[in-house]
Amino acid sequence: MSLITLISDIANANAGGAIGAGLAAIGAGIGIGQIGKGAVEAIARQPESSNDIRANMILTAALVEGAALFAIIVGFLAMVL
Repeated sequence: MSLITLISDIANANAGGAIGAGLAAIGAGIGIGQIGKGAVEAIARQPESSNDIRANMILTAALVEGAALFAIIVGFLAMVL
């Protein structure tokens, strides 16, 4: 079975939406992990600006989470419609 026929079978079985939703969740987890890593490193370098860094980290994580939620909903809609 070639890769093209496998992808075609997945698309015809509406499993593509589930795969897309899963990839969106994985991507959000990786993105938020990178945001947290950067914030911890920045706070370690400049502890006096930890409040500003923390506020920016929370805002950015919320934006990533919102984009991931949108992608997950689109994936679920692709399965249903």
